[in-house]
Amino acid sequence: MIVNRLPKLKPLLLSAALSVTLCYPVLNSTPSYANETSIFSEMATAQPIYAKHGMVSSQEAIASQIGVDILKQGGNAVDAAVAVGYALAVTLPRAGNIGGGGFMLVHLAEQNKTIAIDYRETAPSKAHKDIFLDEQGNAVDKLSREHGLAVGVPGTVMGMELARQKYGTMSLKQVIAPAIKLAKDGIVVTSDLSNSLSGLKSRISQWPSSAEIFYHADGSDYQVDEILKQPELAHSLSLIAQKGTDGFYQGETAKKIVAAVKEAGGVMSLQDLANYKVVEREPVRGNYRGYEIVSMPPPSSGGIHIVEMLNVLEKFPINQLGHNTANTLHLMAETMKYAYADRSEFLGDPDFVSIPVAQLTSREYADTIANKIAINKTTPSSEIKPGKLSGHESDQTTHYSVVDQWGNAVANTYTLNFSYGSGLVAKGTGILLNNEMDDFSVKPGTPNGYGLIGGDANAVQGNKRPLSSMSPTIVMKDGKPFIVTGSPGGSRIINITLQIIMNVIDHKLNIAEATTAARIHHQWQPDFIWAEHTLNRDTISLLEAKGHQIKTQQSIGSTQSIMVTEQGIFGASDPRRAGSAAIGH
Repeated sequence: MIVNRLPKLKPLLLSAALSVTLCYPVLNSTPSYANETSIFSEMATAQPIYAKHGMVSSQEAIASQIGVDILKQGGNAVDAAVAVGYALAVTLPRAGNIGGGGFMLVHLAEQNKTIAIDYRETAPSKAHKDIFLDEQGNAVDKLSREHGLAVGVPGTVMGMELARQKYGTMSLKQVIAPAIKLAKDGIVVTSDLSNSLSGLKSRISQWPSSAEIFYHADGSDYQVDEILKQPELAHSLSLIAQKGTDGFYQGETAKKIVAAVKEAGGVMSLQDLANYKVVEREPVRGNYRGYEIVSMPPPSSGGIHIVEMLNVLEKFPINQLGHNTANTLHLMAETMKYAYADRSEFLGDPDFVSIPVAQLTSREYADTIANKIAINKTTPSSEIKPGKLSGHESDQTTHYSVVDQWGNAVANTYTLNFSYGSGLVAKGTGILLNNEMDDFSVKPGTPNGYGLIGGDANAVQGNKRPLSSMSPTIVMKDGKPFIVTGSPGGSRIINITLQIIMNVIDHKLNIAEATTAARIHHQWQPDFIWAEHTLNRDTISLLEAKGHQIKTQQSIGSTQSIMVTEQGIFGASDPRRAGSAAIGH
């Protein structure tokens, strides 16, 4: 829905600040890759994975291989994506899931159509605005993060099955069989999994049903190269294979999930599970220098703000300013501030609040933002339109991308929210349950520990979907998928995806170079640029001279991307996370 809640837009008047940037030559609006030599060039500083027929890029190598095996068996991109989704529930338990939810973007080549599948978790029907507040009206973090009240109604199984039934070609038993086998026979514990379980032991082991799966009977940790078996999860997956969505949302599994949630203090009911629905939505679309951007609509905030930011940045000669130079990063950071301020005020579940999509993504609105950006100095966030930014999002999400031999493509991002979600396994199911309720504004108007402020548009309400930054995205060239990408990273996902797009289109980097390049993030509040430690020190000094505060913190994101070119299909799995893989055939 579109409402007139934005300021009235004025005709473009170039400010002095904008004029400074226009002394650079104007960009060619439609850069072409058609005349380039092979992407495997001696100029490249990183080489992507090549394939002729199809590609899967995910955060876990076994799951990627399972997806490729499905493609080799004749399955399409959707079949492979569903298989990968179930496999990650076994091999990447901190983020892969059947007890969480997410978003899937599906491009169908034959119909030249792209569908956005929203299988985000919903609040139980008895949830309400003050559910996470104590008697004094203060937010209680534990209630929204490590408690039965933290668990939203899972959407993953319904989402995967809708995608497979409508757009896949293989049976449910075919695509879920590899995951069942992995859970039953066991997986080899990697250093990544071992370190993850060890590091979060106190939170996971507070639940006996979780401790008995992820730690030895004597309480000791799983070591590298040991075998982790998950027979209860294998049983739950088998029920889905036999009964479809009824094997999860009704019967034995549903009863065990509700019992576990209620025992942990939650309010989820069997009716909440039985009533869960997936929503197919129209993607958000934009255009950047001749390429079409197709991304996820609300309740994801990603698509709108990726398009909004690209509209602003297209006003500037980014390729002339250079990749990751102080001027380019300054313009990006200033643009990020305006987008994230808008995110705080306007975004929520479109089934509950009106969202001005057309205005936020309009060229005219981008002009008003571009006119406010000065090339030589920063605008303090305090001087940018105030809003109420949504609560903290965990970066423990996972994304994967799939392309098949027919030109179909899938970009899928899903999550349990925090690493291992609430940490609670529903006893007897092997299913880790999400803590996605923490993505609502727990107490609108109050900053959390990250300095972020919750807004009314994202307040808790029964059956409502919490706002998310998950941004599965497909960039189209000449009507066909060119880049398929996405990332985990919580509130940083939007800016991560933005940088992948700009690295390829503006700076002509191949998909591996675009992936490995240093990243930044600004989210309006708190007012600083989050930079990876690989960003050049001289560049940081120049940004500081413009008035930016820079903080070097942990790495930003884990993109899983595929580029489709005339030379073939190229994939890149982000080296920022261990165990990931882009695999082609």
